[in-house]
Amino acid sequence: MSFLAPRLDRVAPSATIAMSTRAMELRAEGRDVISLSAGEPDFATPTNIAEAAKLAIDAGKGRYTPPDGLPELKDAIVEKFKRENSLDYTRAQITVGSGGKQVLWNALLATLDAGDEVVIPAPYWTSYPDMVRMAGGEAVIVPGKVEDGYKITPAALEAAITPKTKWFIFNSPSNPTGAGYSQAELKGLTDVLVKHENVWTLSDDMYEHLTFDGFEFCTPAQIEPRLYERTLTSNGVSKAYSMTGWRIGYGGGPEELIRAMRKVQSQSSGNPCAISQYAAIEALSGPQDFLAPNRDLFKTRRNLVVAGLNDCPGLSCPTPEGAFYVYPSCAGIIGKTTPAGTKIESDADFVAALLDEALVACVHGAAFGLSPAFRVSYASSNEALTEACARIKTFCEALT
Repeated sequence: MSFLAPRLDRVAPSATIAMSTRAMELRAEGRDVISLSAGEPDFATPTNIAEAAKLAIDAGKGRYTPPDGLPELKDAIVEKFKRENSLDYTRAQITVGSGGKQVLWNALLATLDAGDEVVIPAPYWTSYPDMVRMAGGEAVIVPGKVEDGYKITPAALEAAITPKTKWFIFNSPSNPTGAGYSQAELKGLTDVLVKHENVWTLSDDMYEHLTFDGFEFCTPAQIEPRLYERTLTSNGVSKAYSMTGWRIGYGGGPEELIRAMRKVQSQSSGNPCAISQYAAIEALSGPQDFLAPNRDLFKTRRNLVVAGLNDCPGLSCPTPEGAFYVYPSCAGIIGKTTPAGTKIESDADFVAALLDEALVACVHGAAFGLSPAFRVSYASSNEALTEACARIKTFCEALT
């Protein structure tokens, strides 16, 4: 009999971490790998945020805090939600976790029982279904069609909801596709959710500030106030503020849910890093002027990568509304053979061969619930992206 818990059989290791690890191994062997697998901005944390952390260290503030966040940070989050999302919360409705992932995990663990269902649009961030399963629930996957920009329709959402449905997980702009729902598109989904009082919404807004071409970000409780009392609006400082390793995420929702999430966190990790919390106060309350130029740079990179991938035989890459990912279809590649003799029968085969033979690391679409496709993160330099696209094109042209 295995010593390990059977629940682990229901989940898979992170495909994004696995690909990044493989890329690092090849680099350690001296191979010139270009990794487009990690979802991490290549910008430095803004100076004013780093300075706030240093001041907190010098002031001896690296001690325990309340289990789900400093009061001062919660106040900054309350102000952020009001200023940017027109959502009114009190301090008691705010939770702070060690990254956005912990906020989602706390919510699912605090609410799911065996047999509870969670509706998740695909393509999805790889962790959503596995967190649901680890918490005892069942993931119900709703595919978004390529022709719909990888976004689900109200009819598809309606068809997925049952009396067992407890949560709907919403992510816009999306990891892995970068697809963003317009206000009209989101209103169509919230109209469905209003009718089902048993269904709560978990909105992952991590890429809120990374949108392009005049796209206006919106979040469910903002679009439909009737969902306010059964929505957890989650966010964090990782992506827009280039603070991935600082590990601060947060959420706003009904007090009963927040209290339950606090209980989970108090008996698991305890408080998020104190110094990171003081840095996050500055991130949310300090100057925001760096967001626009960073966004413009990401847009330039997006355009470069979309054009480069669409120039590759067998690939088709939509232009996303936000985030820093593209999700090209590789349907035209399936069935072909590489110069090294590898038969490409799936998107997993494609990205494995691309790494081994062209030294470009991406993540296969099956990990995100929709194939045949792959995710490219363009959070890299223009030079690296240009070279990567050239390698991918050469690789695709050599297939037979």
